Amino acid sequence: MQILTEPQLRSLIKLDVTLIDAVADGFQALTDGNVVMPDILRLDIPDRGEVDVKTAYVKGVQSFAVKISSGFFGNSALGLPSLSGMMVLLDAETGLTKALLLDNGYLTDIRTAAAGGVAARALSRPDSHIAAIYGAGLQARLQLEALTLVRPITEARIWARRPEQAQATAEWCEKEYGLPVQAYANPAEAAKGADILVTTTPSASPILLQDWLEPGQHVTAMGSDAEFKNELDPAIISHASLYVADSLPQTTRLGELHHALESGLSIDPSRSTELGAVLNGNHSGRRSSDEITVADLTGTGVQDTVIATMAYDLWEKTTL
Repeated sequence: MQILTEPQLRSLIKLDVTLIDAVADGFQALTDGNVVMPDILRLDIPDRGEVDVKTAYVKGVQSFAVKISSGFFGNSALGLPSLSGMMVLLDAETGLTKALLLDNGYLTDIRTAAAGGVAARALSRPDSHIAAIYGAGLQARLQLEALTLVRPITEARIWARRPEQAQATAEWCEKEYGLPVQAYANPAEAAKGADILVTTTPSASPILLQDWLEPGQHVTAMGSDAEFKNELDPAIISHASLYVADSLPQTTRLGELHHALESGLSIDPSRSTELGAVLNGNHSGRRSSDEITVADLTGTGVQDTVIATMAYDLWEKTTL
C-alpha cells in the first residue's frame, strides 16, 4: 500500500481543465448507469461540525475510493482549516487497498471546484463574464478559479456575512487571478448584472433570493450537502427555467431541491435533469440566452473516485 501525503498530491494534481474534463466524465458515467454509489454516511458532531463518508464504484475503472471528510466551521477562529479528510483507494478487482491519500481535504476542495466548472461550462451562456461568489472561504476562491478556466471572466464580486472576510478574499482573488474583484456589502447588489452566481457557504437559511435573479443568469449552489443546509430561496428551484442536479436522488434528500419540496413547491419534470444528462446529450440543457439555469451540487462519491484514481495514476507515472 502506498501512502501519498498532501504535498505529494498537491504537486501531482491541480485545478485545471484536465481535472474538469475528468469530473465531467464521472458525471456522465453516473447518469448513464455505470456507477454504483451508496447514500452518503454523515456523522454530526453537535455544535462543532460533521463528518461525511462518500464512495462510488465506476464500471471500467480499476480503482474506487472511500473518502472520509470533516467540516468543522469554527476552526477558522482557531487558525485551523475548516475542512479536512483523507481518501482510501482500493483495487476494484480484489478489494485490496492500493493507496492511502492523506490529502487533508485538498482533493475534496479541488474536485468540488471542478464540479462548479463543469456546471458553468455546461449551463451558463458562453459569453458569461461577470461572476458573483457568495461566501469568502477557500471554496469561494476555487470556484472563481474554476470559472476563469471555462468562461471569459472579466469581473468578479464577493459577498460574505463578514465584510472583512469578503474584502480579504476579493483582494486575494484580484491579485491571484489578475482581474477586478470587488467585495459587496449587499448580496442583492452583487447579483445585479452578474452572469454566473455561485453560493459556497454552509448556511442553514437562504442567502440568495428569487427576486434578485435576472433573465440569462446561471446559479450554482455548492453548500447544501446536508439536510439542514440551505443556500437558495426554494422559489429559485421552482421558478428556474432548468434545474440540474449532480444526482437527483441525492438532491431530493439533502440538496436545494430537498428544501423546495419540503416547502410544498413542485418542479416540472420537463424542467429538471441531471448534469450528466446534459453532458451526454440526453438533455438539451440551456435552450436560450434568457433562461435562468440552476445547478444543485451536493458532492458525489463518483467525484472522489475520479480524482483519487487520477492522482494515483499520475503518481505511478512519476515512479516509472
